[in-house]
Amino acid sequence: MRGLDLSRRLWVEGVEPILERRFVGLDAAAALIGYGSEVLGFDDESRKTIIGARGCFCSSVAMILAQPEEIDRVLANELPLEIGGVPTNFAPPTEDGSRMPQAIERGPVAHRVEVHTVSAFMRSELGFDPLDGVSVADWLVTPTQKLLRVTAGEVFADPIGELTAARAHLAWYPHDVWLQVMAGEWRRIAQLEHLHGRAGSRGDELGSRLIAARLVETTMRLGFLQARRYAPYPKWFGSAYATLGRTERPALDGVLAAGSWQDREAALVEAYMVLAVAHNELDVTPFVDPEPRQFYGRPFRIIGGDRFVAALRSAIKNPELLRLEHEAGAIDFVSTNVDLLTRPALWARVRSLYTE
Repeated sequence: MRGLDLSRRLWVEGVEPILERRFVGLDAAAALIGYGSEVLGFDDESRKTIIGARGCFCSSVAMILAQPEEIDRVLANELPLEIGGVPTNFAPPTEDGSRMPQAIERGPVAHRVEVHTVSAFMRSELGFDPLDGVSVADWLVTPTQKLLRVTAGEVFADPIGELTAARAHLAWYPHDVWLQVMAGEWRRIAQLEHLHGRAGSRGDELGSRLIAARLVETTMRLGFLQARRYAPYPKWFGSAYATLGRTERPALDGVLAAGSWQDREAALVEAYMVLAVAHNELDVTPFVDPEPRQFYGRPFRIIGGDRFVAALRSAIKNPELLRLEHEAGAIDFVSTNVDLLTRPALWARVRSLYTE
């Protein structure tokens, strides 16, 4: 049983009946969202005993603000000891912070049903409540892995509709923001596309491979953006990309397997051409020639990423975006630092990059 199915059963067979019996009138929303491979659908049967039965319970009702400890206590005392043959009880955290399901003979259960309001949950994940509106800066400073965490998974119940509405607000970038984020990734290609060949031609094979690998990642990020999908964090980045069915994938495999800078260049150019054709098929800018070209007459072939940056920027109408004096895209372009990309209080400090 997949983690999502297990959590759904936890709600239907365990949590919901208890709330209906013990907290009459509490309009509760229930979902499996947030952290965890099961939210993204990348868990499997072999991981069932690690994931266990968990879930997120959200409500906007004032009662929950007054009684979260009471709800937690009642669930601990009355939840079934297992769901689908998997314990609902979890052992204390290990040194790395993980918690493993642990069978017990009687309660209370150390469960992992989290109790939040919708607003509190969204603010803890994103630093803002989408029901209050999402600004341009909010979009650009929020990492895609965080946007994915709150829009993936499944909502099991939502009688008030706030959780569903919040997720709908975040389902995908507004059009002009989307163009700006794509421009940022094309800008990274423009910055690096000639350097792997220049390093390789000077005998720096390691440097050439490193630059090419960065270009592969950027090409993959553009693949996510063109498919209108948020990219996850590095552990699942490749797995999620594989589900897109992108036609540049074989060329990217060729880049990483190439034994010379010339072969890397040929594979990268092939991938760029696929991206360029896909860009034109989006029909969000005037046509951009997808044919490669020489780098200022030097013996290095490029796609000319800045041409796509210019086309995308010229198609943007939002005045806040037009005031920006850079094409740094979103925060994922700016940094790969894990602390920055996982802590809203830190990425909030980058807002001035998009507001001044």
